[in-house]
Amino acid sequence: MAACAGGRARHGGRERRRYRDNTPALQARAEKAVAAWRREHPQGTYDQLAADLAPDFPKGYAPVLRSLLFVLERHEARMVTGATITGRGAR
Repeated sequence: MAACAGGRARHGGRERRRYRDNTPALQARAEKAVAAWRREHPQGTYDQLAADLAPDFPKGYAPVLRSLLFVLERHEARMVTGATITGRGAR
């Protein structure tokens, strides 16, 4: 793995972003963008989300956007079903 400028590393021909370089402001902006995108595209896929939003964020940020969509959907599913986790998996 060779280091690249801007805190990224090359691995397998692709750049990987160091997520510890993520800032609270960038994270908040991403969360709002993902929530707004989901409202506009209720049947949209993770790949569509990344294609639509990734250009507005730092290079290599698509996995973060996808994970935020996963978290949003999980939260919404719990609200609809009332499902909760107990025991070791609870948070």
